[in-house]
Amino acid sequence: MYKSQELKLVPLCATLLDACISSKNLKNLKRIHAVTITLGISSHDFIRTKLVSCYASCAQLHHANTIFSFANRKPTFLFNALIRAHSNLSNFAQSLSLFRFMVLSYKQFDRHTFPSVLKSCAGLSSLRLGKQVHGAVVVNGFSFDLANLNALISMYAKCGDLACARKVFDGMVERNVVIWTTMMAGYGMHGMFGEVFEMFDRMVEAGERPDGVSLTALLSACSHGGFVEKGREYFEMMEVKFGIKPGLQHYTCMVDMLGRVGEVEEAERLILRMKVEPDEALWGALLGACRNHGKVEVAERIAERVCGREFSLASSV
Repeated sequence: MYKSQELKLVPLCATLLDACISSKNLKNLKRIHAVTITLGISSHDFIRTKLVSCYASCAQLHHANTIFSFANRKPTFLFNALIRAHSNLSNFAQSLSLFRFMVLSYKQFDRHTFPSVLKSCAGLSSLRLGKQVHGAVVVNGFSFDLANLNALISMYAKCGDLACARKVFDGMVERNVVIWTTMMAGYGMHGMFGEVFEMFDRMVEAGERPDGVSLTALLSACSHGGFVEKGREYFEMMEVKFGIKPGLQHYTCMVDMLGRVGEVEEAERLILRMKVEPDEALWGALLGACRNHGKVEVAERIAERVCGREFSLASSV
């Protein structure tokens, strides 16, 4: 049993570990882990779960697995942490293997168990298993939990069953902006751009305020669908109507959209007006558009800005 003095240190160490998750600082994490061992609280269920999440956030799944394997007691939240860790790092098969171990261990599920499992089903395009997990969501009483419903919509959409995704969506009693965005993204990934715009309009009419992610899904649909005028309109209304300052992801969608139709000069002007620092991927997208449309002069100006020196890219465009 833990002494009362040791137990008082658990919240403090948990807070320090949370900071490691945010910063992904492996060096600090190992120091705090050593402190928990010295204090005798490293085997506390709460601390152990935090350590699993921390090592996973630092992409150290070996350490996370080791901590899990040495636990004599494996409560539901510890299983959840490791299942989520593998799923977040796209280690989907191992995530589902852990879920199977959890089932065979007769552990009780909670509302945090299934979203990561459904994400792994989607990652492996395992629609059959995803439908079985859907049944488990219903049986365990999470049919009205927004996180589980969002994961179901995402799973069905990524597995190509948009009819089931829409059925889950339509059956919801309440929806938030995340749910609307997931449905929009599902339609977008399958080229159903008209449905994306319809969903967005319905969301606004329902009184739900768009956020940066929903507008990224919208602008991405404009880009991939070639809806240039719509894209310009939505981009302009971001800050004016919704009070959202465009971020790097929104500018990237716009540059991609303009580049696809050869409006390279407009894309260049847009980048130069940006209030955020463009990254290499954004400049690369514009250079790719220059190459596709033979815009040698624009490509040379971009290369000069990016590399800090003049050189000709005529041979590459």
